[in-house]
Amino acid sequence: MELLEMRGICKYFPGVRALEKVDFTLREGEIHALMGENGAGKSTLIKVLTGVYPKDGGTVTLDGKAINIRSPQDAQNSGIATVYQEITLCPNLTVAENMYIGRTNKAFTNWSAMNKRAGKILDELGIPAKPKQQLGNCSIAVQQMVAIARAVDMDCKVLILDEPTSSLDEQEVQKLFKLMRDLKKKGVGIIFVTHFLEQVYEVCDRITVLRDGMLVGEYVIQDLPRVQLVSKMLGKDFDDMADIKSDSDVGEVDYNNTPVYEARALAGTTGIQPFNFKIYKGEVNGFTGLLGSGRSESVRAIFGADKVIGGTVLMNGSPVNINKPLDAMKNGICYLPEDRKLDGIIGDLSVRDNIILALQVLKGFFRPISRAQAEKYADEFIELLNIKTASSDTPIKSLSGGNQQKVILARWLLANPTYLILDEPTRGIDVGTKVEIQKLVLRLASEGKSITFISSEIDEMVRTCSRLVVMRDGKVVDELMGADLNQNKIMATIAGGESK
Repeated sequence: MELLEMRGICKYFPGVRALEKVDFTLREGEIHALMGENGAGKSTLIKVLTGVYPKDGGTVTLDGKAINIRSPQDAQNSGIATVYQEITLCPNLTVAENMYIGRTNKAFTNWSAMNKRAGKILDELGIPAKPKQQLGNCSIAVQQMVAIARAVDMDCKVLILDEPTSSLDEQEVQKLFKLMRDLKKKGVGIIFVTHFLEQVYEVCDRITVLRDGMLVGEYVIQDLPRVQLVSKMLGKDFDDMADIKSDSDVGEVDYNNTPVYEARALAGTTGIQPFNFKIYKGEVNGFTGLLGSGRSESVRAIFGADKVIGGTVLMNGSPVNINKPLDAMKNGICYLPEDRKLDGIIGDLSVRDNIILALQVLKGFFRPISRAQAEKYADEFIELLNIKTASSDTPIKSLSGGNQQKVILARWLLANPTYLILDEPTRGIDVGTKVEIQKLVLRLASEGKSITFISSEIDEMVRTCSRLVVMRDGKVVDELMGADLNQNKIMATIAGGESK
């Protein structure tokens, strides 16, 4: 039975066609994947459905009745709830308080009744949290489940999950999937927005694909092989990603040369053990390990983003002091952070201003880059990296996640580094943009840049890197290259490799 029908949905922004006559259907008791590249229109469609954006055309029907959603409150009153990738609850309040804050019923003023009702919902949904527990002490996965519990208690008919698994480990993902399946049995329709193809095929019933603001098609999961899904998302035949490295012109790395960067017994304040590390000219290497292994903390220490408390650093064989990011930048080291929204973009600034930011810092603010030169730089990199934006004046926060990532890459490439650190550069972005970034990394290496590449996806690391540093519990446990650079060996090393 059709629960939600969106027909002919249109949405336009100045100079941009975000949605053009898009149809979407959600059935009662199904998990429906909404797929597409960054910029395909997924987020815009969700924001129209939830009243964040007014639609410029089309109709929305829920339970067979036409509805007009003009605000998020209208969506909530209609039984449409959204759980976003970035948790929007209050970590300083308890689990129960988060479930009932802002509600118009009396439960929030009757503490005993509130905690009792919250406990009942948490138990029914199998969520491992207590009503009086402070939300900030819960894992990200549990916080997302609490957000879902809040939606369920508000009698939601449609639950939208926007990239809910991007920060979860495998066990947490499985707990979330169990909750999704339980809600499905209760008749809730779930819209699942994700970039993880494996998860789509594990938990979803149907897929709707968007591309360039238009509907490509709606498919039953069993009738759409993964290769065809990727092809439809990209709008072209998909080149096997496994061939990325072989198709590039990356030369052999000479490990007899002096390293571009070398750390000896480097230690920081974030719990990582002192480690040794080298990278050579034209090399792509990486740090790998489970979440919390210390891989991000290691590169933050290299860049000076976290305080360094010990060790020696050499650039091209000469000792240097790197105590803060500006020190690293002046020595030709640049860093694309794991959390682009928190540490990367400056949302209210334009694409142009975000691109020139690092170069301006290096030049000094008493030597400002002219508007004409800034425009020239921005236009060059918008074209070079195929950044989808209405203009260089567009606020970067208006861009899709993948295009924001490209802008940050442009920022560092404009600074012309000798050593570039990329921490999760492809997280939360579409397959097509992933391929573009991986090929760009290998091209930069072929031009002599040294690059450290970090990804949660081991197959991506194997495709991109020629050497991997494996970490576990804040400690370097091995270094793999050559024939050992394969998924089985990496997984075995992460699980129980001998310490070095």
